[in-house]
Amino acid sequence: MPTRIFKILTLLFLSVIVFPSCAEEKAINIWEGTSCKEKVMLTPYIAPGKNNIACIVCPGGSYFWLDKKTEGIGVAEWLQSQGISAFVLEYRVAGINAFIWHDRYSRRGHRYPDMLQDVQRSIELIRNNADRYGIDSNRLGVMGFSAGGHLSAMSGIFFGTNSLASLGITPDVSLKPDFIAPIYPVVSLVDKSTHKRSRRGLLGEGKAISPEMKDSLSLERHVHRDMPPVYLMNCVDDPIVDYHNSVLLDSAMTAAGVKHRYVQFKTGGHGFGVNPQKTTSEAITWKDDFINWLRNLFK
Repeated sequence: MPTRIFKILTLLFLSVIVFPSCAEEKAINIWEGTSCKEKVMLTPYIAPGKNNIACIVCPGGSYFWLDKKTEGIGVAEWLQSQGISAFVLEYRVAGINAFIWHDRYSRRGHRYPDMLQDVQRSIELIRNNADRYGIDSNRLGVMGFSAGGHLSAMSGIFFGTNSLASLGITPDVSLKPDFIAPIYPVVSLVDKSTHKRSRRGLLGEGKAISPEMKDSLSLERHVHRDMPPVYLMNCVDDPIVDYHNSVLLDSAMTAAGVKHRYVQFKTGGHGFGVNPQKTTSEAITWKDDFINWLRNLFK
């Protein structure tokens, strides 16, 4: 074998054996071994080192589907490259059949509180396995995009309610995230800025979208001082989720004295995650801004 080829093969071998990739670990079903028979996958992207900051990533998709590529894998790989361990959560959504056929008139399907249960179960599992993942259980946050931003905000507002109790689960760890990051989020279910498709995806059909349910999950109405620190971002030219959603949340958090940072861009659109090719040079700067905010948070 020529010497040059031998050296190349040797380097490739060492890159795999001596310097293993920090790509995603095997996905786990968060409900395995419980009374919940659903299959909800959580995929870890573990950064090198110990006692890392960690973040659960909730892709968007109007609570009907999930943008797993742009707002899931792409975000997780970016966080991992920054030394932050990420966990992509494929939380339960209504599904394409429910979107097209409105079939939740005749069956329950997936709807609230399924999604919140998925997040709280993930928080429980990650904190209970912090040593295995090399993370600090007191530096675990939830980041979400669009409808996933609504979900991340729910995790930071309703942590005092154990949504897992109906499944016979009483966590021995806190369900409160250490930070949340709603990115161009759905917020209100009652304001004129409401994203109605996400509201329907979350609640169901017909009478399931009751005034009481809309009020109970309009997040600007339930902000409280005990929330974790919040990083909030959106764009004024967002064509999908009216930017006033974030304005409402920012105003409510300011009034309640919640520690938070709100970054609003004039341009950038929606659904870009951390991909510079899907947004403007202005909006993509949120990535560095968020990392700086997070580093300062845990100084």
